[in-house]
Amino acid sequence: MIILDTSAVTALAGGHKTLNLLAGNMAKSPGERLNIPALCLTQAEAGEENLTQRVLAFSSVVVDSLDTMAAVSVGTLIRDGYGDPDTCHALYCALPCPELTGMSILLTGNEEAYPPGVVTVDIDSSGMLGHH
Repeated sequence: MIILDTSAVTALAGGHKTLNLLAGNMAKSPGERLNIPALCLTQAEAGEENLTQRVLAFSSVVVDSLDTMAAVSVGTLIRDGYGDPDTCHALYCALPCPELTGMSILLTGNEEAYPPGVVTVDIDSSGMLGHH
């Protein structure tokens, strides 16, 4: 699963070349989606009006809701000092779960915001998605 945090959502809405290419390519692949934690989408929209409309226009984008279990877990992560609500929701979405096989990849503009063990990829790294 590929997850976009607040910085990646903001970049996607702003026309980030590689993220836009990724979103377009994923739209052509059945079952492939870019997952955006709801609190990341909320934080990005709070920073820029109508950002959500641009991001949700991509058919490959889905929003991970903050259901009861997620809300409790994200609250615990916040209380334990793992970051702001949006960062903790992205972290929660990236954690292994029984429904998914394989590791999640968290695309971000701020890899330092996440603890060791979380697979993060800087959206501006020269090797992102195999592009050099």
